[in-house]
Amino acid sequence: MTAEFLVHIVDDDFAVRDSLVELLDSVGIKAVGYESADAFLTEHNQEMAGCLVLDIRMPGMSGLELQKNLKEQGSTLPIIFITGHADVPMAIEAIKHGAIEFIQKPFRDQELLDCIHTTMEYAKKSYDKNIEKKLVLDNLNSLTDREKEALELVSEGHPNKVIASMMGISQRTVENHRAKLLEKMNVKSTAALIKVLLLANSSQ
Repeated sequence: MTAEFLVHIVDDDFAVRDSLVELLDSVGIKAVGYESADAFLTEHNQEMAGCLVLDIRMPGMSGLELQKNLKEQGSTLPIIFITGHADVPMAIEAIKHGAIEFIQKPFRDQELLDCIHTTMEYAKKSYDKNIEKKLVLDNLNSLTDREKEALELVSEGHPNKVIASMMGISQRTVENHRAKLLEKMNVKSTAALIKVLLLANSSQ
């Protein structure tokens, strides 16, 4: 199933939300607006793809609080903050906690569009990487306990002779394990196997 990449705009000012949705629509980017952080959270799910354009100051839950909430949920949606002059120190703090960028009011349409284009490209690459990581984890889960033991030793760089001794099996059996590992992990070489293991263990 192909993900639909949307720009999610969270701002309590209807005029701002409406104008941003129209602006993005005019350049062929799908967007949806939310009047509050709570309204966005009601619709949010882990399958959402795209990016979040978020006002830093709103009644009720602030943009910073929403960012924290999403981070705790494990959300991977990249965030662009919209800030007033007095909010810049807060926005810098938000960047430290993972936001992609902040745009200071008043901003030019093109400035925001450029930022959104860059962020959406990042979102698509991140989404593809997460899909690839999920496939790798699924493959890892298909391994038997014995294959996982062999995989750990292979990943540590031990030659077949050493692995055979450590596992109490013949070198031929180790070779069979290696071949099975490559097949199940859908790779062609030990180097490629190590690469997908690094992906599986990555934080992103």
